[in-house]
Amino acid sequence: MRHSVSHRKFSRTSGHRRALLRNLATSLILKESFETTVAKAKDLRGVVERLITLAKNDTLANRRRADSYLQSKDAVKKLFAEIAPRFKARAGGYTRVLKTVTRHGDAAPLAVIALLPQDEQKPKKRKTRSARSTAKTAEVAPENVSAEKTAVESVEAK
Repeated sequence: MRHSVSHRKFSRTSGHRRALLRNLATSLILKESFETTVAKAKDLRGVVERLITLAKNDTLANRRRADSYLQSKDAVKKLFAEIAPRFKARAGGYTRVLKTVTRHGDAAPLAVIALLPQDEQKPKKRKTRSARSTAKTAEVAPENVSAEKTAVESVEAK
């Protein structure tokens, strides 16, 4: 059983695994989407979401922390200038992992990991419980009435 095991090892040493995630995070910030294996995409999601949350508060200390993790100065600039302001009103869930096909060589499941686009970031307004129940009863009532009328009319016709 995998109790309290927080990440995948990817058959790599800890330094190699950290370098892999740093490279993938840098690529995702610069390109905003790319294809990789499902396991790598799921582990990368947590890393990138922490970086975006860090970048929402634009301070020198946060810029230095992001710079110490990311591989490129351009990625740090883009993270703080474009990506973090885009997600300012969002509390989390900045990335999306979409499963695609399996790779022919080793049959590894692939996925596209992408940052959410600008237009999908507005939270949807949810109906309150009372509004949902009245909407359901309003929709159900006319159908039941018409069904009862047709049943009564068919009995009367006989």
